[in-house]
Amino acid sequence: MKIKYILFFLFGVVLLTPSFAQLRGFVRGVNLSDTLALNGAKIKLLQAKKATFSDSEGKFELYLGKRFPDTLVILSAGYRPDTILLSEKDRFGAISIVLFSDQLQPEVLVERKAGNGTLKISIAQVERISNGELRRAACCNLSESFETNASVDVNLTDAVSGARKIQLLGLDGVYTQFQLENVPFLRGLETAFGMQSFSGIWLDGIQISKGTGSVVNGHESMAGLINLSVKNPFESDRLLVNVYGNRFGRGELNAILSHKINQRWASSLLLNGAINQTVIDENRDGFLDLPQFKNVSALNKWQFNGERMEAQFSVYGYYDDRFAGQSPFSPALFPFHMALTNQHLEATAKTGFFGSHPGESLGIINHVKVHRTGGYFGGNAIGGQRISSGEEKRYYVSINYDRSSTDGKHTLKSGLSTTLLDITQQAGISILQRNELTAGPFAEYSLLLNRLSVQSGVRLDYHSLFGWFFVPRIHAKYALTPKTDLRLTGGKGWRVPNFLIENNSLMASNRFWVLPVEGVLPEISWNVGGSIASEFQLFKRKATLTLDGYYTWFERQLNIDRDISQAAIVFSYIENQSTALACQAELDWVLSKQFSLRGAYKFLSVQSIYDGTMQQQTMIPTHRLLFTTSWTSKNKRLQADLTANIVGPMRMPHNHSATGMAFSPWYPYLFGQVSYQWKHIKAYIGIENILNVKQANPIISAQDPQDPSFDATMVWGPITGINVYGGITYSLKQKKS
Repeated sequence: MKIKYILFFLFGVVLLTPSFAQLRGFVRGVNLSDTLALNGAKIKLLQAKKATFSDSEGKFELYLGKRFPDTLVILSAGYRPDTILLSEKDRFGAISIVLFSDQLQPEVLVERKAGNGTLKISIAQVERISNGELRRAACCNLSESFETNASVDVNLTDAVSGARKIQLLGLDGVYTQFQLENVPFLRGLETAFGMQSFSGIWLDGIQISKGTGSVVNGHESMAGLINLSVKNPFESDRLLVNVYGNRFGRGELNAILSHKINQRWASSLLLNGAINQTVIDENRDGFLDLPQFKNVSALNKWQFNGERMEAQFSVYGYYDDRFAGQSPFSPALFPFHMALTNQHLEATAKTGFFGSHPGESLGIINHVKVHRTGGYFGGNAIGGQRISSGEEKRYYVSINYDRSSTDGKHTLKSGLSTTLLDITQQAGISILQRNELTAGPFAEYSLLLNRLSVQSGVRLDYHSLFGWFFVPRIHAKYALTPKTDLRLTGGKGWRVPNFLIENNSLMASNRFWVLPVEGVLPEISWNVGGSIASEFQLFKRKATLTLDGYYTWFERQLNIDRDISQAAIVFSYIENQSTALACQAELDWVLSKQFSLRGAYKFLSVQSIYDGTMQQQTMIPTHRLLFTTSWTSKNKRLQADLTANIVGPMRMPHNHSATGMAFSPWYPYLFGQVSYQWKHIKAYIGIENILNVKQANPIISAQDPQDPSFDATMVWGPITGINVYGGITYSLKQKKS
């Protein structure tokens, strides 16, 4: 016990001082014949009166001042100078600067915008989905924000509830850590429906990291980490209103109101309301094809930018009410229904203090949340009702200390994080309740050289129920050429499953659950992988090819066996017998300033023990392809997008003879959108599932929900056909100060 207190004391002593932030980037020059990295380009901040020079590969690092906005000036002999206005949002950011030769014509237009794809300067492989990419589809909620991304898959969990889950590296979304601006998000009871309650209109961008993430962010990123960035109150539209509707009766209203109080304080209020009360049963199986729901959510965010500190405060909450199953007008004596409500409230306070030395900062995060869910699957209180409910109270605090060397080559991050959790779950007659404390120190060291960058870190987590966990992780990046980067990663992750609520969609069947005799145990995994990203010319146009592969194996995993019995779903812990291999190739090709293409192929092999045999996990496609294209008019007002997802076969549970198939068929899913922008108004119209692909009988024994073979969880494809939607967005920019 003395060792534990000594470790806590040592890490507490480290967290004492307060940072000037660091900006990293590349400077390249365009001349008459080539594009090359600029060595010795001068980069200076006018207000902060700081300057640096780019190295032989065009790289530079610069510590920002404490006051914003500031002007960045870039100078290099033989090239036209350029200036960029920096805001507080650029703190800890990365930019790519292009200077044009004096010999080029002055009509050349230079445009700087946030793009998509892998962030080149990041040590780990991080993909960015920009705000512009999010607007290429309807994107009304978070679950609809990954449709043009090849790495993240979003699938229906069943044919009743309408719940959606993501998959990353072929693994269920519970193995991916979600964060909302670097604060834990979508954990515990909110995993089933939380994504559908958070508006995609609120987002400024999404960052996706594959494999184990930084130890600073926690121990739960076993497959990857997804960080959501909300629009900055200082830079967001003063007013934004979005109205959406589709042919199935769904209506949605989003609003953002931002106010810049003064140079230091700004606030934004983000609102969302969605409703669908239409009865849709196009396949005439007696069950609603889409759930009826009412959802209201709100986020209030305050931001302070001072000379010695920064702070953010936010409150987020939502109410979601859903009804699904057989029609409300069904004549059945005990109709199969799903009725479920979710109530959520959380508050966050983030404070950061600048130190007396460049590259030094102290950050403190406090986060508290309460979530309640309640409802049922099945008949009514007299016949066949199975309760699904839970309550969660969580408190999280993290203290982070950062210190960089003067030249920016060495960075040390260290700190302590603590989580207090009180959670109760119920599924049918099974009830699980636990109180837990998770706490521990972490430390991470980064080395940045000209071509090689390494980030290594460790955590030592103490769990009040399961003891100590040692979590090592490492990331490395090596620049093979100025335009080709090799990245490698490896590390450990662990989590405590909340398997009753996380799998409540499996209650949309008459199979009973056999739970593990051990109760709740932690899942532990290791992940190794790497990627290579190269930028080159394809028919004299810029293209980027990214190849990556990741392998995950579990020391212990909670296995959900749907093959072992036609009457039961068996939950059990297995050790050293679960693996996942994910390989992906992606090509981005910019044909012109107006037209771009992207194509990707993904292979997934997710193996575990089912019915006593090592085989592919059910409901996961081995092959998946994505093709997407975007065209924009020269005046940037008209935009057209088209995306095709081609989904390969999925293994169906083989002991459920009623499915009539061992594997699902290949199927395409196409959607497109056209939008037009006026001064303050943008109108858009889109079509989803253009080819009208539908799973013929998504519910087994739909005519008799009391039959033991009834099962609505065998969903491999779309349930609804063609969907036409449209909307209007009205926006007013912030007043210039």
